[in-house]
Amino acid sequence: MASVGAIPGRTPQGPGPGAASASFPSLAPVPGRGEAEEEENEQEPAEIHLCVLWTSGYLGIAYYDTSDSTIHFMPDAPDHESLKLLERVLDEINPRSVVTSAKQDENMTRFLGKLASQEHREPKRPEIVFLPSVDFGLEISKQRLLSGNYAFIPDSMTTTEKILFLSSIIPFDCLLTVRALGGLLKFLGRRRIGVELEDYNISVPILGFKKFVLTHLVSIDQDTYSVLQIFKSESHPSVYKVASGLKEGLSLFGILNRCRCKWGEKLLRLWFTRPTQDLGELNARLDVIQFFLLPQNLDMAQMLHRLLGHIKNVPLILKRMKLSHTKASDWQVLYKTVYSALGLRDACRSLPQSIQLFQDIAQEFSDDLHHIASLIGKVVDFEGSLAENRFTVLPNIDPDIDEKKRRLMGLPSFLTEVARKELENLDSRIPSCSVIYIPLIGFLLSIPRLPSMAEASDFEIEGLDFMGFVPFNKPVQLQHKYQRNNDFRGGKKEYSKGFTEENSARILGKSPTLFLSEEKLHYRSARTKELDALLGDLHCDIRDQETLLMYQLQCQVLARAAVLTRVLDLASRLDVLLALASAARDYGYSRPRYAPQLIGVRIQNGRHPLMELCARTFVPNSAECGGDRGRVKVITGPNSSGKSIYLKQVGLITFMALVGSFVPAEEAEIGAVDAIFTRIHSCDSISLGLSTFMIDLNQMAKAVNNATKQSLVLIDEFGKGTNTVDGLALLAAVLRHWLALGPTCPHIFVATNFLSLVQLQLLPQGPLVQYLTMETCEDGDDLVFFYQVCEGIAKASHASHTAARAGLPDQLLTRGKEVSDLIRSGKPIKPVKELLKEKQMENCQTLVDKFLKLDLDDPDLDLDLFMSQEVLPAATALL
Repeated sequence: MASVGAIPGRTPQGPGPGAASASFPSLAPVPGRGEAEEEENEQEPAEIHLCVLWTSGYLGIAYYDTSDSTIHFMPDAPDHESLKLLERVLDEINPRSVVTSAKQDENMTRFLGKLASQEHREPKRPEIVFLPSVDFGLEISKQRLLSGNYAFIPDSMTTTEKILFLSSIIPFDCLLTVRALGGLLKFLGRRRIGVELEDYNISVPILGFKKFVLTHLVSIDQDTYSVLQIFKSESHPSVYKVASGLKEGLSLFGILNRCRCKWGEKLLRLWFTRPTQDLGELNARLDVIQFFLLPQNLDMAQMLHRLLGHIKNVPLILKRMKLSHTKASDWQVLYKTVYSALGLRDACRSLPQSIQLFQDIAQEFSDDLHHIASLIGKVVDFEGSLAENRFTVLPNIDPDIDEKKRRLMGLPSFLTEVARKELENLDSRIPSCSVIYIPLIGFLLSIPRLPSMAEASDFEIEGLDFMGFVPFNKPVQLQHKYQRNNDFRGGKKEYSKGFTEENSARILGKSPTLFLSEEKLHYRSARTKELDALLGDLHCDIRDQETLLMYQLQCQVLARAAVLTRVLDLASRLDVLLALASAARDYGYSRPRYAPQLIGVRIQNGRHPLMELCARTFVPNSAECGGDRGRVKVITGPNSSGKSIYLKQVGLITFMALVGSFVPAEEAEIGAVDAIFTRIHSCDSISLGLSTFMIDLNQMAKAVNNATKQSLVLIDEFGKGTNTVDGLALLAAVLRHWLALGPTCPHIFVATNFLSLVQLQLLPQGPLVQYLTMETCEDGDDLVFFYQVCEGIAKASHASHTAARAGLPDQLLTRGKEVSDLIRSGKPIKPVKELLKEKQMENCQTLVDKFLKLDLDDPDLDLDLFMSQEVLPAATALL
């Protein structure tokens, strides 16, 4: 298990266990002292207590390590129903106990039961502990985390300060992780791990929280996924089209997801959430993509793509089979899936077996698939099953079923003849009669209700047993009517939907008064009783026998479920790689190279995979952050010159290479990268009550506390949320902290408009720092952007040019430029009000001068004209 970061805060004051002997002079030897010291020096073996929750395909994990009294957590991560991620975590940390909620999913219950039954698990089988589900409540868990006594948090901290501090360490937006942490704290408090013999006022020591990632995985937090637009959900115009009301917007996942099957899309999302450093796995993925990019393999790729479109949700069908809830359509879906899998196998056998995926499909898609497809194809009547909405079999499968179906099909003419004979023996007032067949009841004689039949006693007919009325909304299975004067009305076949025994009882006449509004009376005659004895309940017999055959077929399929599961795994993997190959072909991506000896990345003429789709022209840029030179790259330049795009471009290309995709660059060499941290864009958090600047600080704190020499850190405009001096000081302090690490400094790309960072020489000079800028050119009053990265330092931010492009009024731009010039020259800045006052005094003086020049003795002087032309127009400026 690779832990990321260090324990935050300070260590507890005072000597810890075993520290007293180092603080005092050694004493004279005491008899038996050596043996006692040896016993004390023998440390107890470290124990790990794991708390885990699995809900809706996501896993939340937290564990407590007694060796350093630290709680480790893993942010919410997707995990399949087989819980392979959880199994891998268990293999790496070997917990002493596994704590979870008593209210769990069936898959988790089965997994824990299997775990508890492993007698020979090394080093020891874990104890499974179930806590009430209320102990894992979200709000309770938050309160438990915020109210805990932690040695690294000073007692002088207020509640608000404590919340702000913990929010920089614990991802409160990962709800499962928060619930797992809350459950773990409850378990530690109940068991009193490490303080079993202490007073109850002494709590379990917790010296820090650490985030951990599995071996070979790359750590990327949710903020990075958001700011790099790896995933981006947008509201769908119709919430009825998708369950969540969201759809994937313009994102890296959106442009690369060309998977044909649902499980391929899930696997691609899983790869995106688990970028890896496993070079063997990454190169295996790239080998498949490169094979399908060859022009001669395009037809093969398209054929495989079509076959993958028929691979459906096999686990759901198998689950229905286990529960005997199989739908009629499931058999056709499974048949197409299996035959498509056979097509994939045959195609992959003709491909180079040096590629592991092709070899796995060719070998592991065994003849069991052919056996399943053959059985389903020979037994299931797909058209009949869909028509009757139940499982039906083809002819010549069971002679008994074929015979009963033949009898059922021959009933119309036979029942018409029976109805004719019955009518001959009935009262002449009865105009017609029908012989009907109702499943679960049998054959009945149906006659119309005569006007004279008003009371229950009128329903009795000699030689017939009155059975009651047919419910108004329950059609019969077969009805064959014969009317006097040989008017044959033909046979009517209807299927009874929703027929129940309760309705059968009502038909049998147990409550005849309930159906006095019905127009048909039903009886049993000697002939209908004879038909019951001779033919029986044909429809139900056929259904029962076909259900038995379906059960036998299900058993055959479930016995070979393992190969079907493996089909889904390999087919989804092939689907993902075909999707990545298709995107690489369309967008002109190239294969990255992996260099374990290189610390960092080298990118030649890289492109932003999303921006190049939106811009008419895109200028590629290179990046290199390998070795000990230029580990901190300070990028300056005007606003809108492309600094942020350049940072995201480096992050996205690195990410794509770490999921096994081709990348948008001429060449890319990826070294050892264990994490990607970003501080690029943020927004207010209403749930935690954090301001934008506080979130900026939290993101920066994650990078400072967790980044290693193999980490990539992208920082854009940090410090803008506060005043210029404080923001500049914070940025300089963070960069100096990293630079002081020397060769272990992370690879940092920082874009800033704080030109004082360079002008005031706030960063130490040396090979670790490299200054870059975005190339521009001034053409008169215009500023031309070349969007090209080059070495150097920007001379000015050119904010006025950007503001002019944004449409700000000219007077505001003039005033802004005037203030900027005054600041650069060191001259005092006069407020706008003082300037207006001076202008006002000048206007007053001008008006006074005009008054003094008036000759009041002049008979031609028109004072009204003077007031209207001189005084009144100037009044607005004066007032």
